[in-house]
Amino acid sequence: MNPLCYTYGDDAPIAAPATPLAECALAVIRTSGKRALPLVASVFSRPRKLLEAPGNTVVHGWILEKNEKIDEVLVSVYRGPRSYTGEDGADISCHGGIATVRGVMGALRNAGFRDSLPGEFTFRAFMNGKLDLTRAESVMELVSAKTDRARAHAVHRLSGSLEQEVLGIRDHLVQVLAGTEIFLDYSEDEFMGSPGGPDDEAAGRLPDRALAEEALTRLRGLAWTYRMERLYHEGALVVIAGRPNAGKSSLFNLLLKEDRSIVTDIPGTTRDWIEGWISIEGIPIRLVDTAGIREAEPGEAIEKLGMERSRELLQDADLVLYVVDGSCQSDTGDRRVFFPDFLPGDRKGILPVWNKIDLCSPGAMPERGALSSEAFQRISAKTGWGIPELASSIAGRLTRDRGGKEALGTASGIGTERQKGRIRLAIDRVEEALALADRGEPLDLIAPLLREGVDALGEITGAVSTADMLEVMFSRFCVGK
Repeated sequence: MNPLCYTYGDDAPIAAPATPLAECALAVIRTSGKRALPLVASVFSRPRKLLEAPGNTVVHGWILEKNEKIDEVLVSVYRGPRSYTGEDGADISCHGGIATVRGVMGALRNAGFRDSLPGEFTFRAFMNGKLDLTRAESVMELVSAKTDRARAHAVHRLSGSLEQEVLGIRDHLVQVLAGTEIFLDYSEDEFMGSPGGPDDEAAGRLPDRALAEEALTRLRGLAWTYRMERLYHEGALVVIAGRPNAGKSSLFNLLLKEDRSIVTDIPGTTRDWIEGWISIEGIPIRLVDTAGIREAEPGEAIEKLGMERSRELLQDADLVLYVVDGSCQSDTGDRRVFFPDFLPGDRKGILPVWNKIDLCSPGAMPERGALSSEAFQRISAKTGWGIPELASSIAGRLTRDRGGKEALGTASGIGTERQKGRIRLAIDRVEEALALADRGEPLDLIAPLLREGVDALGEITGAVSTADMLEVMFSRFCVGK
């Protein structure tokens, strides 16, 4: 049956490949759910051994289909609640290969398993209290991490650092809200004439206001981490640009550590952009080598199209490495790169690079355009001189533009757009509550704002959730996760 006919939230036995469907040495097929172990045993050559196996043990045997051997396998047995999903289940390690995996999956379907929905294993882990939502989301971040630092940040969240930070902030707001509601629940007569009575509290004087202010400070710190976390997870677009024969392709190949772009002394060799992924100080970077920028001659339609594509990439780039030929004294063509008519927006997104430093004397370098030679990053793409310093400058510019390297030291960081939205909502509500208190507004106007802030933080961890929200979130996961 089409898996789209099913919905999240049942306890039916599910199965899915946890490894890519491709030729490889080994493949893993995951199972979980009600009666998962008896169903696996029904297609296993040693059913009694499997059914009697304790949790976290491995059983060797064959997967059978109508008494025909499909493959020799190892079955890892898990028993709830001490399992990933909190349910009974088994991971079947079989030989890799498309036909083998399909054969094992076919046997499992015939036994009574259905194909899992995207992210359904992790969804069940959340529903059974094995993971909160921040840890569940970090699972997918870990799968898609492109660098060691992105992986380390995801592991940090998987270990519960973000959950604990959010819970700590929420506890502060709950305490402020509780104190506020106590005053609202008692009649005015019970406090009349007493210190902190209705004359004070109805005028917006928050109980435990210091806790609300501390919660707001910590929320703002979390919000600040988002851009940095996204940088390390999604990466940045860095485009190499410049006039023909400035050494752009040589620099591209050097940073990529492989010969991808053709390098010649003939200007205009690169007609279209070429890209590759690199890592600089833990930042995944989509590096793009573009066609040389110059005025195209009549009849050069292909080169003109390449330059137009280059300009489109420049507009989308997080950082532009503008390469200048340091051996050439003429700077007429480079001069306009530092003026707004070349690149829309702020020129802070340009890192000027003085290439071919091995062919000229640094003390004799003339000024180029609106910048002096001191503003350039000096390198030799031929010898590799200055490349470590260039890499450090690239990382520094990318991190500085997202709030500075200080964010890297934050113990917890928010890793998804969903988390960012809930943090932003909590900040708005606490700021509004404090502003009302400053104006002397009554607590019955302030308490609902604090409640919304508490609920927003509860949505981050899953303490407050809706079925629709959970389905949208987990549907973005891989099948088998």
